[in-house]
Amino acid sequence: MSNIGLQQRIVGKEIVKDSPLFEEIHLIKQNNERLIMLLNAQYYPNEEVLHYLEKITGQIIDSSVKISQPFYSDFGKHIKFGKDIFINQSVMFVDLGGITIEDQVLIGPGSRLITVNHLMSPKKRRGIKVEPICIKKNAWLGANVTVLPGITIGENSIVAADSTVTKDVPDNVVVVGSPAKVVREIEEEDERTGKD
Repeated sequence: MSNIGLQQRIVGKEIVKDSPLFEEIHLIKQNNERLIMLLNAQYYPNEEVLHYLEKITGQIIDSSVKISQPFYSDFGKHIKFGKDIFINQSVMFVDLGGITIEDQVLIGPGSRLITVNHLMSPKKRRGIKVEPICIKKNAWLGANVTVLPGITIGENSIVAADSTVTKDVPDNVVVVGSPAKVVREIEEEDERTGKD
């Protein structure tokens, strides 16, 4: 089955250890780990980084996307990149539930985008449940930000360094802390300033 089909089959569902779905996920994960290790084994120019990421994600990635090595993902097939994105070093994509990075997004070093939770029940704890993350156009995540499953970061918004995002972030705000809370709104600069 296609990876898009896999994502549709797993979002919001309990996936218990040793189930056929659990095994299918881990087979894809194992195959991608080799590519990610090769990508991080030495320095590559951005063009080659994107070439590796196209193999890892199974998607065409626009040449305007800039990614600093090392790049980390535990699954790889459920990441979608827009255009004109910058991702700094050592960002971790736990992407089984799906991560969408829209155009012009900036992500600081050491950030973590987590779409997977283990199950609450002690008897099922090795099982998982996934929810997608979306980082909207022109958002900026500072260094060491953690975004938890099911979260959307709004357009133009800023997540301050070391924040943990536990609920959706509206458009055009700055959030800070753990859990991250809105501390101010971002007002669009008037492009006509200084003109008659």
